[in-house]
Amino acid sequence: MTAADLLQFGFFLLVVTLLVRPVGGYLARVFDGGRTFLDPVLRPVERGIYAVAGVDPDEGMDWRRYAGAFVRFTALGTVVLYLLLRLQEYLPWYYPDSQTTPLTTDLSLNTAVSFATTTTWQAYAGETTMSYFSQMVGLTAQNFLAGGAGLAVGIAFVRGFARQGGSDLGNFWVDLVRSLLWVLLPLSLLVGLALAWQGVPMNLDPYTPVRTLAGAEQLIPQGPVAALESIKNLGTNGGGFFNANGGHPFENPTPSATCSRCWRSRSCRPR
Repeated sequence: MTAADLLQFGFFLLVVTLLVRPVGGYLARVFDGGRTFLDPVLRPVERGIYAVAGVDPDEGMDWRRYAGAFVRFTALGTVVLYLLLRLQEYLPWYYPDSQTTPLTTDLSLNTAVSFATTTTWQAYAGETTMSYFSQMVGLTAQNFLAGGAGLAVGIAFVRGFARQGGSDLGNFWVDLVRSLLWVLLPLSLLVGLALAWQGVPMNLDPYTPVRTLAGAEQLIPQGPVAALESIKNLGTNGGGFFNANGGHPFENPTPSATCSRCWRSRSCRPR
């Protein structure tokens, strides 16, 4: 371990320590229904979601109801993602010349279960298997939904310790909505913009054909990479758009765009 490595680890630890109080306080206010600077924009959206979904935000749940809601939500996400992957060739932004790896039944089911449970095991090459629609509406969305559900369960776990002797763990649907609106979506928007600024692709263009110096034809993959990379880095979800753990140059074009998980691996560092 070099002095630079020690300095990096020390700096990372310092940043995490300094963020404990403000981030912890913010999360406490979010999940207790306290005031935050995002309330003027997000409170109407939150109320609208409850109205459409038929959720009573004041209704508490014991552990059985909370766990049941979590399991039903995860099962629904698995089924929807599986169907989306199986039908991707009939959905928008599918380019058969680029998506050359078939999404078989077992691969679709493996991917759907993996993303819905935040395991995010990727047994495919993103650029040759997944369409832009599958990457955005399927995988990116499920990273948010599964991550939000996991954060909600974590909050309920904390409440269980804090409310000893009581059975009310809160409302899963309320915790899920607040996890998404107040935590994951704002952070991912900021990180996504920062990644796009650093050169991570964010487009819906077909792959670019080029001729190499050796005279061969090559397709350069691109797509809405920054959107998936932002939530992937925040939640350490899988290998990313290209399934290269941040090692692909489009996922990791500069040192500033490098997530700490990949920076610790010398093989992922930009040369």
